[in-house]
Amino acid sequence: MDIDALPKVMGDDGEFHATDEAVDLSHTTIEGWVSLAIFWALGAVVFYQFFTRYALNNSASWTEEIARYLLIGTVFVGASIGVAKNNHIQVDLLYRYLPAPLCRAMSLVVDVLRIAFFAAMVVLTAQMMQKMGSYQMTIIDLPMNIVYGVCLFGLAMMALRSVWVMKVHVQRGYSVLERPETTMEDR
Repeated sequence: MDIDALPKVMGDDGEFHATDEAVDLSHTTIEGWVSLAIFWALGAVVFYQFFTRYALNNSASWTEEIARYLLIGTVFVGASIGVAKNNHIQVDLLYRYLPAPLCRAMSLVVDVLRIAFFAAMVVLTAQMMQKMGSYQMTIIDLPMNIVYGVCLFGLAMMALRSVWVMKVHVQRGYSVLERPETTMEDR
């Protein structure tokens, strides 16, 4: 190993020198920003809950319920980021041993089923919201459909991102299932 070929972190002055890479947020999706905002709101509510409980010894009762709903929102909206990156859990064992044309067909079926699942969840969530009508939250006098609306947004984004992922797979001619070493950024 040539030591001169390694990156130099110690300067001639004997001090450690390191520079951070530039942060590029231009590729952050809308659901990423929404999920981040919900997460920060969750953090603020939990901090308020902690402060009122332990510093003031008078816990705010509404924080438990709101924190729960914000966590649900973070998960549903944040899951669409995982769909966009196509990095949800998958089993690719069969794809190693089956013929390539069969693997390609199975991969397309997976993409179609993913789209169908999320589309069905959007429809079912919308139907449930209609049936819930004016059902209120337990402690806060707000409609529960706010929570389900956030879930509906997350599911709709997952459905749209699934369509986009399938489009990328069709254009590339393979999916991550067929070539696990690749990512959605590999084009």
